[in-house]
Amino acid sequence: MSGQRWTRRDFLRWSSTVVMAGAGLSACSRVHLEDEPNGGTLLDRLRDAGEVRIGFANEAPYSFIDDNAEITGEAAELAKVIFRRLGVPEVRPIPSEFGSLIPGLKVGLFDVIGAGMFVTPVRCAEVLFTNPDYEAKTAFLVPEGNPKGLRSYADVIANPDVRLGTMIGAAEQLDALDSGVDEASMTSYPDALSGLEAVAAGRVDAFSLTRISLNDVLGKNPGAPLEITEAFVPEIDGVPRRTGGAFGFLKDQQNIVDAFNTELEALKSSGELLEIVRPFGFTEAEMTDLTAAELCRAPAA
Repeated sequence: MSGQRWTRRDFLRWSSTVVMAGAGLSACSRVHLEDEPNGGTLLDRLRDAGEVRIGFANEAPYSFIDDNAEITGEAAELAKVIFRRLGVPEVRPIPSEFGSLIPGLKVGLFDVIGAGMFVTPVRCAEVLFTNPDYEAKTAFLVPEGNPKGLRSYADVIANPDVRLGTMIGAAEQLDALDSGVDEASMTSYPDALSGLEAVAAGRVDAFSLTRISLNDVLGKNPGAPLEITEAFVPEIDGVPRRTGGAFGFLKDQQNIVDAFNTELEALKSSGELLEIVRPFGFTEAEMTDLTAAELCRAPAA
């Protein structure tokens, strides 16, 4: 619940339960919840229960368990505000591995995915997304002063001596390659902290990731002599490759998605959204007018 305090033992117990449930989903692929007619009745049921179960992956800065053993983060705090406005006062966190969030939603382990999940055409085939509450633009982590003047992948391509770091499996790795960056000039790292250390040590000239994630890792390492460049949208063959994070519901729950989007738009218009997410490293650069419909029909990255 929003005021619920978790011990780390509680978190590990819940994580183990949900992960084990998720691990068994592949053997239960025929399990389906009954379709609800006319856009679904989830919102009514949540109002009656007084709480919503939110699936999250314990990943900063989106939704995570903090040092006080409470759920917080960009998505978690936004969920608390919007669901209160929808007449659902309590948020009950249900931890999961990221890869188990969509299967877990499908078998009813939670009511909504609140993990800052990117909206992609592949995921749209399985989940009904709200409109994005942020846009995941790219940036570079560079030495202070940005001595090589790197602002986009075009700058990396123009200077064959530049060494670029990316995170293994991250979208930015594919974006750089699709943009034309030479793979031989790239080095991959397992996480953002490793990328930060590589730039600080001079092993690479820049580390590419979403500006959101770079804000988070640099904020946790304030002594590092580094800075973050302005956010940019990668262009592939002249076409911008945009993406954003949103909340995910079952495909038959259009009513609650519409209601959620109404409250989200009000928060955007008033400026309250930025104030809610700013403590987690989000800035005006991450605010967006993208819609789920636009991202669901976009070419897959």
